[in-house]
Amino acid sequence: MGWGNSVSESDAGSDILVLHGGAGPGSVATIATHLSESAHVLVPTHPGWDGTPRPAEVNSIPDLARSYLRILAERDLREVVVIGSSIGGWIAAEMAVRDTGNRLAGLILIDAVGIRVDDAPIRDIFALTPEQVARYSWHDPERAPRSAPEPTPAQAAARRANMAALRYYAGDPYMHNPNLAARLPEVSAPTLLLWGESDGIATPAYGAAYAAAFGDARLEIISEAGHLPHMEQPEATFAHLDAHLSALRKAS
Repeated sequence: MGWGNSVSESDAGSDILVLHGGAGPGSVATIATHLSESAHVLVPTHPGWDGTPRPAEVNSIPDLARSYLRILAERDLREVVVIGSSIGGWIAAEMAVRDTGNRLAGLILIDAVGIRVDDAPIRDIFALTPEQVARYSWHDPERAPRSAPEPTPAQAAARRANMAALRYYAGDPYMHNPNLAARLPEVSAPTLLLWGESDGIATPAYGAAYAAAFGDARLEIISEAGHLPHMEQPEATFAHLDAHLSALRKAS
């Protein structure tokens, strides 16, 4: 799905920006499909993923955040809810601290990265095999896409390219912006953090620290789910999404 061409409505959540993590846009497809029944859903592909070019001026997660805010301004979209998975959640948080145009109505971060938590460090996925990444990412690794038949050469090449893009944007410093946590109390948009209880990449303890860094955020733990709860436990995840969006719409 692309950015689409509809004009923003006035209600919070009429436009929803869904930002994928390192696994690419396909990893948030279920979220987009679910929400498209009641909202205009925008699902961009980050530069560098799925064969897309990386502009020379976009070198970091904050650069991606600025790019997406600029696109929202160009389209005059307001009251936008941003939902981000993993580094997508990081991008969402970076957007929120830079939202001088007050275009964001709310945030939903799903097992996000982006801050440093010394007591709960993010596991170094670049040091892991694909099988190890699946083991730490899923409550039930047998349900992971990598446990399916061997990928074709083209699929394997695409995965390597996506991992290279992830390293490019988030490899150094690893999966965080040293300045982000100190700015999160500035975020006024109502924020929900959803976390898989079995996430071995960014643990629930990391999620709790992330939620505490905001001035006003709520953390919900999803049982029997790992780093991608919307893929392992979609019904539970969507129930939290829908409730948060409903509350935002009532408050707008």
